[in-house]
Amino acid sequence: MKTIGVLGLGIIGGVWARHYQAAGLLAGTWNRTPQPDFPQWRDTPEAVAAAADVVQIVVADPPAVRGTLEKILPVLGPAKVVMQSSTIDPKSSEEFRALVTGRGARYLEAPFTGSKPAAEQRKNVFYLGGDEALIAELEPLLALVSEARMRIGDHRQAAALKLAMNLNIAALMEGLCETLAMARGAGITDDVIFGALARNIGNSGLVKLKEPKLRAGDYAPQFSVKHMLKDMRLASGINGCEDFPVLDTVRERLAAAARAGWGDEDISALMKLL
Repeated sequence: MKTIGVLGLGIIGGVWARHYQAAGLLAGTWNRTPQPDFPQWRDTPEAVAAAADVVQIVVADPPAVRGTLEKILPVLGPAKVVMQSSTIDPKSSEEFRALVTGRGARYLEAPFTGSKPAAEQRKNVFYLGGDEALIAELEPLLALVSEARMRIGDHRQAAALKLAMNLNIAALMEGLCETLAMARGAGITDDVIFGALARNIGNSGLVKLKEPKLRAGDYAPQFSVKHMLKDMRLASGINGCEDFPVLDTVRERLAAAARAGWGDEDISALMKLL
């Protein structure tokens, strides 16, 4: 099997890197904030890219991806694969693919869905955009950290679908918070509220995931406000999506939560605005 290096050891990247390490395939790790005690730590992203067959990028946003790619480009070549798993927009995906393939390396857009608990349980789902043969080649690696791999189309389509899925999550999160605030305001207990939701067509995986956090007022991040806000801003920049009313609303709600100082907290912190 191919070896892999992980660039970006945040909430998800760090979990994946440990899964790769357990499988004996982790060739290197790097993070902008140094973590020298992390398994297979390297001092530079270039060192990771030089050591690994596949480089997986899991950073915050398009500027962070661009900065990381600029550092590793000199060591890329036909024997290397860049797997881009940060949430970015289609325009950035096109730019990054051109940079990588211009060095003779191969590029796969590989955003994913699933927060920290899913990563820990190897239940993330990848949205893969690129060459079918390359996807098949990377299947054994991706299977180590996910329960499903979906081929979406090309790199731009994979990036767009990820943003579309996150819009749905953000809208559901705001709706759940407003539902809870309305029912609590009527004096209804959380046991009754969530019991009713469990038997309602509006029940969802998000309700199941966030119920314990909302009951306890626990806003430790599974998916942070600041990252979802970044995603909604990127989504708003896609052609034809500039005036989507729900997208505009949830983007502004997330911005309000960030202004209140809750950017590093979980998206369920939208509840605090109510």
